[in-house]
Amino acid sequence: MRKIILLVAALTAMTPLTQANEMLDWLNEHAAGIAPGVGHSKAVVAADSAMLLTLENKQSEMYPQPSPDGRYLLNVSWKGKDAWISRRYSENGDPANRVSSDERALDSIHWKNNDKVYYLSGRAGGLGLWEKISDGEGMQRRIQRLSGIITQPILLRDDTIIATRLKPISRKSKHSSHRNHDDFNNWTFPGYIAEIVRFDKDGSVHSLADGVNPALSPDGKWIVFAMPTGRSVHLFRMRTDGSDLIQITDARSIDVQPSWSNDGKSILFTSNRANNDLRHPEKSGWDIWSIGIDGRNLIQVTFDKARDGGARMGGDGRIYFHSNRAITKAMLTEHQMKSGSSHGYHIWTINSPQ
Repeated sequence: MRKIILLVAALTAMTPLTQANEMLDWLNEHAAGIAPGVGHSKAVVAADSAMLLTLENKQSEMYPQPSPDGRYLLNVSWKGKDAWISRRYSENGDPANRVSSDERALDSIHWKNNDKVYYLSGRAGGLGLWEKISDGEGMQRRIQRLSGIITQPILLRDDTIIATRLKPISRKSKHSSHRNHDDFNNWTFPGYIAEIVRFDKDGSVHSLADGVNPALSPDGKWIVFAMPTGRSVHLFRMRTDGSDLIQITDARSIDVQPSWSNDGKSILFTSNRANNDLRHPEKSGWDIWSIGIDGRNLIQVTFDKARDGGARMGGDGRIYFHSNRAITKAMLTEHQMKSGSSHGYHIWTINSPQ
């Protein structure tokens, strides 16, 4: 700290007062362990080191999910009115195959293991959770029939299912299984109240808590999810039976789309806390953040004016997320693309915070 004070004194003597004060603000933030630009309007936010992974002609890719062995990524892809689940190589983002074009899979697909995926489907009369091989070939098997308006399912090791269930506020509420109008937002459902429920193998259903975006911890014992509180949305965690409910975040912000670090000690999430507009969330800036499961060690991971979201950590510790960031000419050249064909969301990757 003594070195910082001496440095500030020297800079103050050589620079105008305004510049010296800005330098003091910057040094104070670093001394306190605060990410540059967080909570202070004068600080300059440096660009992050995220790298573009996927770029297809007039196509968007969102919600990346690394496979357990880290070799592949699942993601939602669409081009025009055509939408599907794609499997890609995590090393370079190249497409491997289409996994499914089932409309219900778009908001529900997950890895079961390195070779299989599971997802919601209305095939065979009625909603159910199904599984298939991730190469897109072969038979499909129904794991369990489900009831209600269900999205975002998680299959536990004992075949118990955790999911988000939507309860209509009025009889006029109508839910579409297709993507939301705003593909970035998968946490609000106008006309519905969202709750986290558990389906046992015998078909019985248990309501655990209000909330959306459930994610299972690496040890399979905890669920982290987002719960609305007024205009804010906070992160909570609880055991898979609904016990030990613990609030993790508490700010005037929208904290959503949580996922776990590989060691289960921290949570990645999407937030507008660095540039929020609670009255008009769609106008907010969105970044990826990390926080310890005890609510401490808050770190901003990405810094960009675009919308960063849907972060997941791969087996190598890198973070994959989607963003509608600006595409540079160098990126177009690297991916052999022409100008004007790169609008929309694409998959990016960045190193985990230390």
